[in-house]
Amino acid sequence: MSVTLEDARRVIAAAEQRAVEIGQPMNIAVVDAGGNLVSHVRQDGAWIGSIDISISKAWTSRAFDISTADLGANAQPGQQFFGIHTTNGGKVAIFAGGVPLLRDGQVVGAVGVSGGSGEQDQTVAEAGAAAL
Repeated sequence: MSVTLEDARRVIAAAEQRAVEIGQPMNIAVVDAGGNLVSHVRQDGAWIGSIDISISKAWTSRAFDISTADLGANAQPGQQFFGIHTTNGGKVAIFAGGVPLLRDGQVVGAVGVSGGSGEQDQTVAEAGAAAL
């Protein structure tokens, strides 16, 4: 089971709406169960440097089936996943904005958001995930 393009569009639309509500343009990426990019949108005015970050957040969240905020908390010095961000060719993102997408309790993909503060990225990602 995996997200479809239709699912990804629904997730992105909800995330875009939240980004507009908070007044912060975002990059929003959705990956499927295999971590492959299904869809991406860069809202007008969103940083181009955040394109790859949003995709990496989505991939990371799916690769480890955990939010990137939670992974980041466990990746600090002295924690069990310290140094994980140096693995997988540096593709692992350990800051807020990546959220697994669940269907019937199973991870079917993930959404990654980048362009604002960690708190802003997280709230937009959560809004997208809630739309699935």
